Amino acid sequence: MLDGDIFEERAVVVKRPLRYLTLLESADGRFASFDGDQLICTSDADDSIVWDQHSSDELIHVATGTVAKKISSSSSSKITLSIPLQSDPEPSPSFEFKEIHGPAEMPSVYLKRLKENGWVCLPCILDPNTVEGLELVACTDRYEGRTRVRAHAIAQHVAVAKTAAEPLSLWLIRQYMGIPDIRLSHAPAMAVLHKDDGQRDVQGWHSDFPYHWGTGVRGQVPTPTRETVLGVQRNVCVSDFTKERGATAFKLGSHALDEPPPKEWGQAQTYRRGYRAQHGLPYTGPDADVVEAPGGSIILYDSRTWHRAGVNRTDKPRAAMLQAMTPMYVFPKNDTSVAFKAYRESEAFAQSNERERMEIQQLMVHEFTGPGGEFAIGPDQELTESLRT
Repeated sequence: MLDGDIFEERAVVVKRPLRYLTLLESADGRFASFDGDQLICTSDADDSIVWDQHSSDELIHVATGTVAKKISSSSSSKITLSIPLQSDPEPSPSFEFKEIHGPAEMPSVYLKRLKENGWVCLPCILDPNTVEGLELVACTDRYEGRTRVRAHAIAQHVAVAKTAAEPLSLWLIRQYMGIPDIRLSHAPAMAVLHKDDGQRDVQGWHSDFPYHWGTGVRGQVPTPTRETVLGVQRNVCVSDFTKERGATAFKLGSHALDEPPPKEWGQAQTYRRGYRAQHGLPYTGPDADVVEAPGGSIILYDSRTWHRAGVNRTDKPRAAMLQAMTPMYVFPKNDTSVAFKAYRESEAFAQSNERERMEIQQLMVHEFTGPGGEFAIGPDQELTESLRT
């Protein structure tokens, strides 16, 4: 480490919740939603799908305060609900549900933070089984030492698919962008950060796709874009994220500046091979922030936000699952069709429910509409090779 290499970023600590709310999932993956008058199944993860334990055999619908009685079904793991309605002496129609891990707070609370701050953390939003599945694919934490397969993470384990289709983060992204039709701009991928040796190349400051400010690549978005949001990054903490273990560094709130990070901070386009060994680390001072969060948390942030990968100063690899989310009208960063087809042919697809399959198809299959109908877009390998000759 060179003189001047310091680690004085402000630590923003997101603690593990002490308790969680409840979601009720139907066989097809949709959720029990109640508006005060009607019980329905929906894929939208707004406040209407959030329940809480009221007693051993009752749930309370948090948004309306309505108490519903749990009635055991033929399956020991499933229930139906009995909700007396004021307008009708008969209980509302019901469906079979299973109780699953929900958020620590209401979706509207997270949305308010995201809109006010340009970022939000959903602490431990993923259930423990899903987190373990992500660790397996990343070959970290409980599966450190396992040989990692880099191709098509989404086809390797259903946990990746469940995370890609995680409903609350998708609802928040759609609300923040102001558009229901969003896409993954690259296939979900694991980013594993190993122990730093003081010499290895590091990532400089930049803004994410499609802005790509500070990267030097072609196709950067002109500044500014103001209220139009062209990207939200969805970073999943597979491992516990701590400052020492290489949690992502941010300049929180910088999205509102609507401009690239300053060159003096060490932009990504500068930190090419060998630059760190001669010049040291990019900016790691007190004007930057590091978000510390437990494994299973999801960090959402406006893609304009200045950030860089952290520096792992521990012996334990740190894993994240990265996803660049954009409106459907933004040209994707990478092809996702091959990974989607691999997922569709995998055991992970067979283990996914209907809602998850439909979400992933919508997220990963880019289409255009022409006179003859709708067409999926994929790479043309012959054309690609011809451009290289």
